[in-house]
Amino acid sequence: MALTVLFIGGTGVISAACAARARAVGIELTLLTRGASSARPVPAGVRVLHADVRDAAAVRAALGDESFDVVADFVAFTPEHVQQDLDLFAGRTGQYVFISSASAYQTPPTHLPIVESTPLRNPFWEYSRQKIACEDLLVRAYRDRGTPITIVRPSHTYDRTTVPCDGGWTVVDRMRRGLEVVVHGDGTTPWTLTHTTDFAVGFVGLLGAATAIGEAFHITSHEAPTWNTIYGDLAAAAGVEARLVHVPSDAIAAADPEIGAGLLGDKAHAMIFDTTKIRSLVPQFAPAVPFRQGAREIVAWHDADPARRVVDGRLNELFDGLISAYRPAAR
Repeated sequence: MALTVLFIGGTGVISAACAARARAVGIELTLLTRGASSARPVPAGVRVLHADVRDAAAVRAALGDESFDVVADFVAFTPEHVQQDLDLFAGRTGQYVFISSASAYQTPPTHLPIVESTPLRNPFWEYSRQKIACEDLLVRAYRDRGTPITIVRPSHTYDRTTVPCDGGWTVVDRMRRGLEVVVHGDGTTPWTLTHTTDFAVGFVGLLGAATAIGEAFHITSHEAPTWNTIYGDLAAAAGVEARLVHVPSDAIAAADPEIGAGLLGDKAHAMIFDTTKIRSLVPQFAPAVPFRQGAREIVAWHDADPARRVVDGRLNELFDGLISAYRPAAR
């Protein structure tokens, strides 16, 4: 009998690839979502239920009395979200999978590579602290009541629709116009990037696995290019050379606190992961998409439709100001 799985979400960067993988291996998949993404269509054979997951009554109406072998929530970001899931699915699933974040790990790290037992602490980024609080709630539920939970921690996972740099397509547009782009620090920090199709292999392999209950896993690539290399690969895919200006992370954070939170709380620090645990449980997990290939996919997807090439004027002004202040020739 096929495994029955409910994804809360299912059309996002990570969840869409997981949905495609789930169907490819014969899982009977249902998505609970407010609406499909035109960028990531729902795979054939997937049932879609529409409801706002934050509306518990609407979710109950959509699901009726159904139960599932696995429930995976891709859009839970606070303990309140997780508690609602625990209330909704108590006794209705054999495994609840929470998508946390590798940014929850100790930041900055004191030891590399990161392993699953690395402490969770991030004083810089509220997003990460909320994920940690979610994990704490789930671990208590497992210890106190035997709630069948599994925690998954993605790191920086991307697909063809996402430029993995602060500024998105604005960065590539600047490169193509011959303008300089801002890179935090000196650009030599190694950073793990994971293609969403690679992530999906590891993730789907955990679904329905009894040995994953009560456990946490990060699912990441083994590739950790420097930020200079990442920008260089994007420039090469766009048919140009990158002109990089290195700016201290603290200065970027001071100029734009929103970017700064994710920078100081994540991207400014070297992050390399030991993937022994996920590979031991899911032997087929073997990341195969290097970022230089991913960069070509990103540029090709954006070039296929002008509407996708969105440029942010505010960010251009921010970058211009930082470059003017930190361009080497100006010192």
